[in-house]
Amino acid sequence: MLAAMPPTPTTPPEPGEAPIRDRGDACPGALRLHAAADGLLARLRLPAGRLTRRQLLLLADAAQDLGDGSVSVTSRGNAELRGLRDGCGARLAALLADGGLLPSPTHERVRNVVASPAAGLDGLGHADVQLWARALDAALCAEPRAAALSGRFLFVLDDGRGDVAGLGGDVTLIAAPGGETLLTVGSAAFRLSGGTGAEGAPAAVSAALACALAFLNAAEAAGTGAWRPRELPPGNLPDWGGALTRAGITAEPVPLLPSFPATFPAAFPATPPPPPGPVGERAVHVLAPLGRLTAGQLRALGEGADEVRLTPWRGAVVVGPGAGRLPALAAHGLVTDPADPRTGVTACTGTPGCAKSLADVRADAALAPGGPLPVHYSGCERRCGHPHGARAEVTALGPDTYLLDGVPVPRTALAEAVAAARTTPMES
Repeated sequence: MLAAMPPTPTTPPEPGEAPIRDRGDACPGALRLHAAADGLLARLRLPAGRLTRRQLLLLADAAQDLGDGSVSVTSRGNAELRGLRDGCGARLAALLADGGLLPSPTHERVRNVVASPAAGLDGLGHADVQLWARALDAALCAEPRAAALSGRFLFVLDDGRGDVAGLGGDVTLIAAPGGETLLTVGSAAFRLSGGTGAEGAPAAVSAALACALAFLNAAEAAGTGAWRPRELPPGNLPDWGGALTRAGITAEPVPLLPSFPATFPAAFPATPPPPPGPVGERAVHVLAPLGRLTAGQLRALGEGADEVRLTPWRGAVVVGPGAGRLPALAAHGLVTDPADPRTGVTACTGTPGCAKSLADVRADAALAPGGPLPVHYSGCERRCGHPHGARAEVTALGPDTYLLDGVPVPRTALAEAVAAARTTPMES
């Protein structure tokens, strides 16, 4: 286990050239901890954000006993434990393994799978991609070579409603009517027929794994240390179609253009995140204030729940309780009403938790006025954890000055400026 990770050096590319990575990515994991200003940090990959009630309670106990008492929800629906004490790594690993949250120690950082959180719950969409996510996770963990993927490589599974298709996946699957699937990878797109692929997995899942392995082969041949397909040099792009054929997948190349048919929304901007509230008849969607859930809130989410799905919008879809649970969850400080001014407000860790931050952005984000446009507060120009899609950007220049969408604003005038920015339409 690494208690601290050095920065990952990168040789700056010339304009138009792919970057050259001189070292593998240092993205934290459950076993590879990161030393932050507020203690050690562990990032748990949760395919499709899914947690059983037992796992949710385990995370609450781990946060309370080993960390700062809370869990951060990331923009990929994963979970971070912060403020971990030195020497707690072995105990944390044992807890996670006991709860089924560490199915493969060699693959734990590459289980980056986002799926439509409401799939199978509300009658929308064309396939239950939550089931695809479980099959893909199993396939990844069973493939030794997949352990070489970067901790940043992302699989996105959209059930056809378009809620996660625009989240920047390296391999994106979008369910379509008639059992078909659109696969996008790099700048290529393919129409997949239904059926099964290798070892009985859905064809879409087999196709996703085949493309990931094709990327690894291309990255190895390029020798540039690419983490994601977009970083491959133009002369080293994989033969995606050939990789699919060799995997026994029937795939038809299709153009990926802004005028793509409406049944395949990958080329369109991401749809707005769903508002907090009921999801179908047996689930609810709530948001974590500024993306953090206290141990008490985690336990409240688990009361009576069949399962909980953390979302890329830093919230949770709670399956089982239905709309009647919303008042109780609101009483625990969770965001349950679309009119709540905390809806759409996100922030990085800021000071004092992050040594690179220039301001306590979470304190200022907690005062953000409401508005229809999301807003993200960043403590420095890295803008860690920023959401996808249209948003207002608040970036600290120092403890008393911010940039708001590129315009300097003193902290004393920030709330008024953010109020105006959140009501102004802007491009994503």
